[in-house]
Amino acid sequence: MTPKKRTGIDTQDAIVSMARRQRDEREKGYRAQAFKLYPKICARCGREFSGERLRELTVHHKDHNHDNNPSDGSNWELLCLYCHDNEHARYQDADTGSRVKPGESQEAPATHRPFADLAAVLKPKD
Repeated sequence: MTPKKRTGIDTQDAIVSMARRQRDEREKGYRAQAFKLYPKICARCGREFSGERLRELTVHHKDHNHDNNPSDGSNWELLCLYCHDNEHARYQDADTGSRVKPGESQEAPATHRPFADLAAVLKPKD
């Protein structure tokens, strides 16, 4: 064997070894734990995920605290990308609505009713 080929094999061995170490580290993470605890199904829409599409399944923290990772998975649920985005959008919308500080008055809701007289306009004239 030439030294050049041996260097290539050593490099390949190092890459494989590094990939295995990284995989082991990921296995310790909450995503791997959640995949072991729960079926690979979105908890909202019920779509099943496997193979290449498994990357579209995310771990959602129910209390929105990414540091709260109990080993029993009680703060996690698996959501697809779309349901996960929807969940966070709903959370942000709810948070935005509650930004009125104590002592401040909340802006009055809209009172305009654009279709209030629609029935009268559409009523046939005799």
